[in-house]
Amino acid sequence: MKPALPLVAIVGPTASGKSALGIRLAERLRGEILACDSTQVYRGFDVGTAKVSPEDRAGIPHHLMDLVEPDELFHAGEYRRRATAVLGDLARRGRLPILTVGTGLYLRALLEGLCEAPERSEELRERLRRRAELAGTIHLHRLLERLDPAAAQCIGPRDAPKLIRALEVRLLTGKPLSALQRAGQQGLEGYRPIKIGLLPPRHALYERIHGRVDAMLAAGWLDEVRHLLARGVAPDAKPFQFIGYGELRDVLAGKIGLEEAVQQIQQATRRYAKRQITWFRRETGVYWLEGFGDDPAIVTAALRAVEDAIAGERHADETPDQENLRAG
Repeated sequence: MKPALPLVAIVGPTASGKSALGIRLAERLRGEILACDSTQVYRGFDVGTAKVSPEDRAGIPHHLMDLVEPDELFHAGEYRRRATAVLGDLARRGRLPILTVGTGLYLRALLEGLCEAPERSEELRERLRRRAELAGTIHLHRLLERLDPAAAQCIGPRDAPKLIRALEVRLLTGKPLSALQRAGQQGLEGYRPIKIGLLPPRHALYERIHGRVDAMLAAGWLDEVRHLLARGVAPDAKPFQFIGYGELRDVLAGKIGLEEAVQQIQQATRRYAKRQITWFRRETGVYWLEGFGDDPAIVTAALRAVEDAIAGERHADETPDQENLRAG
Protein backbone atom coordinates (compact mmCIF):
# COMPACT_ATOMS: atom_id res chain seq x y z
CA MET A 1 0.00 0.00 0.00
CA LYS A 2 1.32 3.42 -0.92
CA PRO A 3 1.94 5.83 1.96
CA ALA A 4 -0.62 8.60 2.30
CA LEU A 5 0.36 11.87 0.69
CA PRO A 6 0.43 15.05 2.79
CA LEU A 7 -2.21 17.69 2.20
CA VAL A 8 -2.04 21.02 4.02
CA ALA A 9 -5.26 22.85 4.88
CA ILE A 10 -5.03 26.38 6.31
CA VAL A 11 -8.24 27.33 8.13
CA GLY A 12 -9.31 30.46 9.95
CA PRO A 13 -11.61 33.46 9.76
CA THR A 14 -11.67 35.93 6.92
CA ALA A 15 -8.82 38.49 6.97
CA SER A 16 -6.62 36.23 9.13
CA GLY A 17 -3.96 35.92 6.40
CA LYS A 18 -4.61 32.43 5.06
CA SER A 19 -3.63 33.35 1.51
CA ALA A 20 -0.38 34.99 2.61
CA LEU A 21 0.59 31.99 4.72
CA GLY A 22 -0.30 29.60 1.92
CA ILE A 23 2.03 31.38 -0.48
CA ARG A 24 4.90 31.41 2.03
CA LEU A 25 4.51 27.67 2.68
CA ALA A 26 4.22 26.91 -1.03
CA GLU A 27 7.44 28.80 -1.73
CA ARG A 28 9.39 26.71 0.78
CA LEU A 29 7.74 23.32 0.31
CA ARG A 30 7.28 23.09 -3.47
CA GLY A 31 3.56 23.54 -3.05
CA GLU A 32 0.66 24.88 -5.06
CA ILE A 33 -2.46 26.60 -3.75
CA LEU A 34 -6.01 25.26 -3.95
CA ALA A 35 -8.58 27.92 -3.07
CA CYS A 36 -11.32 26.37 -0.94
CA ASP A 37 -13.86 29.18 -0.99
CA SER A 38 -17.41 29.23 -2.33
CA THR A 39 -17.16 32.90 -3.37
CA GLN A 40 -13.94 32.69 -5.36
CA VAL A 41 -15.27 30.20 -7.90
CA TYR A 42 -17.24 32.97 -9.67
CA ARG A 43 -15.60 34.90 -12.49
CA GLY A 44 -15.62 38.68 -12.25
CA PHE A 45 -16.20 38.83 -8.51
CA ASP A 46 -12.61 39.50 -7.55
CA VAL A 47 -12.00 42.43 -5.21
CA GLY A 48 -14.71 41.70 -2.66
CA THR A 49 -13.94 37.98 -2.48
CA ALA A 50 -10.27 38.70 -1.71
CA LYS A 51 -8.90 36.71 -4.63
CA VAL A 52 -5.12 36.83 -4.74
CA SER A 53 -4.20 38.83 -7.83
CA PRO A 54 -1.79 37.31 -10.37
CA GLU A 55 0.77 39.95 -9.35
CA ASP A 56 0.61 38.90 -5.67
CA ARG A 57 0.87 35.14 -6.21
CA ALA A 58 4.68 35.19 -6.15
CA GLY A 59 4.81 32.77 -9.07
CA ILE A 60 2.87 30.10 -7.13
CA PRO A 61 0.14 28.38 -9.17
CA HIS A 62 -3.36 28.91 -7.75
CA HIS A 63 -6.21 26.54 -8.57
CA LEU A 64 -10.02 26.41 -8.21
CA MET A 65 -10.74 30.09 -8.74
CA ASP A 66 -12.81 31.61 -11.57
CA LEU A 67 -14.50 28.33 -12.42
CA VAL A 68 -18.02 29.43 -13.38
CA GLU A 69 -20.05 32.41 -14.57
CA PRO A 70 -22.22 34.36 -12.10
CA ASP A 71 -25.46 32.82 -13.40
CA GLU A 72 -24.24 29.22 -12.97
CA LEU A 73 -24.92 27.05 -9.96
CA PHE A 74 -22.00 25.63 -8.01
CA HIS A 75 -22.08 23.32 -5.01
CA ALA A 76 -19.84 21.38 -2.69
CA GLY A 77 -20.09 18.20 -4.74
CA GLU A 78 -18.79 19.98 -7.84
CA TYR A 79 -15.98 21.49 -5.77
CA ARG A 80 -14.98 18.02 -4.57
CA ARG A 81 -14.93 16.68 -8.13
CA ARG A 82 -12.73 19.48 -9.40
CA ALA A 83 -10.47 19.47 -6.36
CA THR A 84 -9.74 15.75 -6.61
CA ALA A 85 -8.75 16.24 -10.25
CA VAL A 86 -6.28 18.97 -9.22
CA LEU A 87 -4.93 16.77 -6.41
CA GLY A 88 -4.27 13.99 -8.89
CA ASP A 89 -2.32 16.34 -11.13
CA LEU A 90 -0.25 17.66 -8.22
CA ALA A 91 0.51 14.13 -7.04
CA ARG A 92 1.82 13.20 -10.48
CA ARG A 93 4.08 16.27 -10.47
CA GLY A 94 5.27 15.80 -6.90
CA ARG A 95 3.77 19.07 -5.61
CA LEU A 96 2.37 19.63 -2.14
CA PRO A 97 -1.31 20.69 -2.16
CA ILE A 98 -2.01 23.64 0.15
CA LEU A 99 -5.67 24.55 0.65
CA THR A 100 -6.58 28.04 1.82
CA VAL A 101 -9.97 27.42 3.38
CA GLY A 102 -12.65 30.05 3.70
CA THR A 103 -15.62 27.68 3.26
CA GLY A 104 -15.55 24.91 5.84
CA LEU A 105 -18.25 22.94 4.05
CA TYR A 106 -16.07 22.62 0.96
CA LEU A 107 -13.18 21.28 3.03
CA ARG A 108 -15.47 18.81 4.74
CA ALA A 109 -16.91 17.70 1.40
CA LEU A 110 -13.41 17.09 0.06
CA LEU A 111 -11.98 15.29 3.07
CA GLU A 112 -15.04 13.42 4.37
CA GLY A 113 -17.28 13.07 1.33
CA LEU A 114 -20.91 13.98 0.82
CA CYS A 115 -24.13 12.44 2.03
CA GLU A 116 -26.93 11.01 -0.06
CA ALA A 117 -29.33 13.93 0.22
CA PRO A 118 -32.98 13.77 -0.90
CA GLU A 119 -34.07 14.99 -4.31
CA ARG A 120 -35.18 18.60 -4.57
CA SER A 121 -38.84 19.35 -3.96
CA GLU A 122 -39.76 22.31 -6.15
CA GLU A 123 -43.10 22.69 -4.39
CA LEU A 124 -41.46 22.94 -0.95
CA ARG A 125 -38.69 25.18 -2.24
CA GLU A 126 -41.22 27.57 -3.76
CA ARG A 127 -43.07 27.81 -0.44
CA LEU A 128 -39.81 28.61 1.31
CA ARG A 129 -38.92 31.21 -1.34
CA ARG A 130 -42.27 32.92 -0.81
CA ARG A 131 -41.63 33.00 2.93
CA ALA A 132 -38.28 34.62 2.31
CA GLU A 133 -39.85 37.21 0.01
CA LEU A 134 -42.55 38.08 2.55
CA ALA A 135 -40.57 37.92 5.80
CA GLY A 136 -36.94 38.03 4.68
CA THR A 137 -34.18 35.44 4.83
CA ILE A 138 -33.74 36.21 8.54
CA HIS A 139 -37.07 34.46 9.05
CA LEU A 140 -35.75 31.33 7.31
CA HIS A 141 -32.61 31.46 9.42
CA ARG A 142 -34.64 31.61 12.65
CA LEU A 143 -36.73 28.68 11.46
CA LEU A 144 -33.56 26.71 10.73
CA GLU A 145 -32.20 27.57 14.18
CA ARG A 146 -35.22 25.77 15.66
CA LEU A 147 -35.12 22.77 13.32
CA ASP A 148 -31.36 22.29 12.79
CA PRO A 149 -29.24 24.48 15.10
CA ALA A 150 -25.95 22.99 13.84
CA ALA A 151 -26.71 23.89 10.23
CA ALA A 152 -27.94 27.36 11.23
CA GLN A 153 -24.60 28.11 12.87
CA CYS A 154 -22.78 27.42 9.63
CA ILE A 155 -25.09 29.23 7.17
CA GLY A 156 -25.30 32.98 6.94
CA PRO A 157 -28.71 34.61 7.55
CA ARG A 158 -28.73 36.08 4.02
CA ASP A 159 -27.71 32.93 2.14
CA ALA A 160 -31.16 32.01 0.81
CA PRO A 161 -30.11 29.00 -1.35
CA LYS A 162 -28.30 27.23 1.50
CA LEU A 163 -31.03 28.08 4.01
CA ILE A 164 -33.69 26.70 1.68
CA ARG A 165 -31.72 23.52 1.02
CA ALA A 166 -31.05 22.88 4.72
CA LEU A 167 -34.73 23.41 5.56
CA GLU A 168 -35.76 21.25 2.61
CA VAL A 169 -33.59 18.37 3.80
CA ARG A 170 -34.85 18.69 7.38
CA LEU A 171 -38.51 18.84 6.38
CA LEU A 172 -38.30 16.02 3.81
CA THR A 173 -36.26 13.56 5.86
CA GLY A 174 -37.05 14.54 9.42
CA LYS A 175 -33.31 14.57 10.07
CA PRO A 176 -30.89 17.48 10.39
CA LEU A 177 -28.61 18.12 7.42
CA SER A 178 -25.61 17.70 9.74
CA ALA A 179 -26.75 14.16 10.67
CA LEU A 180 -27.15 13.19 7.02
CA GLN A 181 -23.72 14.60 6.23
CA ARG A 182 -22.16 12.30 8.82
CA ALA A 183 -23.84 9.20 7.40
CA GLY A 184 -22.80 7.27 4.33
CA GLN A 185 -19.83 9.43 3.42
CA GLN A 186 -16.72 8.27 1.61
CA GLY A 187 -13.66 10.21 2.65
CA LEU A 188 -10.71 11.28 0.54
CA GLU A 189 -8.36 8.31 0.20
CA GLY A 190 -4.60 8.41 -0.15
CA TYR A 191 -4.02 11.70 1.69
CA ARG A 192 -3.10 12.70 5.23
CA PRO A 193 -4.42 16.17 6.07
CA ILE A 194 -2.21 18.56 8.02
CA LYS A 195 -4.46 21.31 9.35
CA ILE A 196 -3.06 24.69 10.35
CA GLY A 197 -5.43 27.15 12.03
CA LEU A 198 -5.04 30.91 12.27
CA LEU A 199 -6.76 32.57 15.22
CA PRO A 200 -5.71 36.20 15.70
CA PRO A 201 -6.88 38.11 18.78
CA ARG A 202 -10.48 39.21 18.24
CA HIS A 203 -9.86 42.96 18.49
CA ALA A 204 -6.93 42.78 16.06
CA LEU A 205 -8.98 40.69 13.64
CA TYR A 206 -11.79 43.24 13.65
CA GLU A 207 -9.34 46.06 13.01
CA ARG A 208 -7.91 44.09 10.10
CA ILE A 209 -11.43 43.48 8.75
CA HIS A 210 -12.29 47.18 8.86
CA GLY A 211 -9.03 48.12 7.18
CA ARG A 212 -9.47 45.51 4.49
CA VAL A 213 -12.94 46.79 3.58
CA ASP A 214 -11.44 50.27 3.15
CA ALA A 215 -8.59 48.83 1.08
CA MET A 216 -11.00 46.91 -1.16
CA LEU A 217 -12.95 50.07 -1.87
CA ALA A 218 -9.73 51.92 -2.64
CA ALA A 219 -8.82 49.06 -5.01
CA GLY A 220 -11.96 49.61 -7.08
CA TRP A 221 -14.60 47.38 -5.50
CA LEU A 222 -17.44 49.78 -6.32
CA ASP A 223 -16.23 50.07 -9.92
CA GLU A 224 -16.13 46.28 -10.15
CA VAL A 225 -19.79 46.08 -9.10
CA ARG A 226 -20.70 48.83 -11.57
CA HIS A 227 -18.95 46.91 -14.37
CA LEU A 228 -20.66 43.62 -13.45
CA LEU A 229 -24.08 45.21 -13.64
CA ALA A 230 -23.21 47.05 -16.85
CA ARG A 231 -22.24 43.84 -18.61
CA GLY A 232 -25.56 42.26 -17.74
CA VAL A 233 -25.01 40.24 -14.56
CA ALA A 234 -28.45 40.00 -12.96
CA PRO A 235 -28.77 42.01 -9.72
CA ASP A 236 -30.20 38.92 -8.02
CA ALA A 237 -27.47 36.55 -9.23
CA LYS A 238 -26.05 34.30 -6.53
CA PRO A 239 -22.74 36.21 -6.13
CA PHE A 240 -24.63 39.41 -5.29
CA GLN A 241 -25.57 37.67 -2.04
CA PHE A 242 -21.92 37.70 -0.99
CA ILE A 243 -20.99 40.19 1.72
CA GLY A 244 -20.47 43.64 0.26
CA TYR A 245 -21.72 43.00 -3.25
CA GLY A 246 -25.38 43.44 -2.37
CA GLU A 247 -24.65 46.57 -0.35
CA LEU A 248 -22.62 48.16 -3.15
CA ARG A 249 -25.27 47.22 -5.69
CA ASP A 250 -27.74 49.14 -3.50
CA VAL A 251 -25.36 52.11 -3.35
CA LEU A 252 -25.35 52.27 -7.16
CA ALA A 253 -29.14 51.99 -7.17
CA GLY A 254 -29.38 54.96 -4.81
CA LYS A 255 -30.98 52.92 -2.03
CA ILE A 256 -28.27 53.61 0.59
CA GLY A 257 -25.24 55.85 0.91
CA LEU A 258 -21.67 54.61 0.67
CA GLU A 259 -20.88 55.35 4.32
CA GLU A 260 -23.86 53.31 5.49
CA ALA A 261 -22.88 50.50 3.13
CA VAL A 262 -19.34 50.41 4.54
CA GLN A 263 -20.69 50.08 8.07
CA GLN A 264 -23.02 47.27 7.00
CA ILE A 265 -20.21 45.44 5.20
CA GLN A 266 -17.89 45.69 8.19
CA GLN A 267 -20.56 44.44 10.55
CA ALA A 268 -21.55 41.56 8.28
CA THR A 269 -17.90 40.57 7.85
CA ARG A 270 -17.35 40.52 11.63
CA ARG A 271 -20.35 38.24 12.03
CA TYR A 272 -19.12 36.01 9.23
CA ALA A 273 -15.72 35.73 10.91
CA LYS A 274 -17.40 34.61 14.13
CA ARG A 275 -19.33 31.90 12.25
CA GLN A 276 -16.14 30.71 10.58
CA ILE A 277 -14.36 30.46 13.93
CA THR A 278 -17.27 28.44 15.34
CA TRP A 279 -17.15 26.06 12.36
CA PHE A 280 -13.39 25.59 12.30
CA ARG A 281 -13.21 25.06 16.07
CA ARG A 282 -15.12 21.82 15.42
CA GLU A 283 -12.44 20.56 13.04
CA THR A 284 -10.31 17.82 14.55
CA GLY A 285 -6.53 17.81 14.46
CA VAL A 286 -5.99 21.52 13.87
CA TYR A 287 -2.66 23.04 14.95
CA TRP A 288 -3.83 26.48 16.08
CA LEU A 289 -1.64 29.56 15.89
CA GLU A 290 -2.70 32.78 17.58
CA GLY A 291 -1.77 35.35 14.97
CA PHE A 292 -1.99 36.45 11.35
CA GLY A 293 -0.63 34.48 8.43
CA ASP A 294 1.61 37.32 7.26
CA ASP A 295 3.47 37.45 10.61
CA PRO A 296 6.99 35.99 10.11
CA ALA A 297 6.80 34.22 13.49
CA ILE A 298 3.53 32.54 12.50
CA VAL A 299 5.01 31.53 9.13
CA THR A 300 7.99 29.96 10.92
CA ALA A 301 5.76 28.08 13.37
CA ALA A 302 3.45 26.83 10.61
CA LEU A 303 6.39 25.74 8.47
CA ARG A 304 7.86 23.82 11.37
CA ALA A 305 4.53 22.11 12.11
CA VAL A 306 4.07 21.05 8.47
CA GLU A 307 7.66 19.82 8.13
CA ASP A 308 7.37 17.83 11.36
CA ALA A 309 4.11 16.27 10.21
CA ILE A 310 5.52 15.36 6.82
CA ALA A 311 8.58 13.87 8.47
CA GLY A 312 6.40 11.80 10.76
CA GLU A 313 7.62 13.52 13.93
CA ARG A 314 4.13 14.71 14.85
CA HIS A 315 0.67 13.50 13.87
CA ALA A 316 -1.86 15.88 12.38
CA ASP A 317 -4.26 15.17 15.24
CA GLU A 318 -1.77 15.78 18.01
CA THR A 319 -2.74 18.64 20.29
CA PRO A 320 0.12 21.14 20.69
CA ASP A 321 0.81 22.58 24.10
CA GLN A 322 -0.07 26.14 25.00
CA GLU A 323 3.47 27.38 24.45
CA ASN A 324 3.33 26.20 20.85
CA LEU A 325 -0.02 27.88 20.39
CA ARG A 326 1.51 31.25 21.09
CA ALA A 327 4.14 31.22 18.41
CA GLY A 328 6.16 34.41 18.47
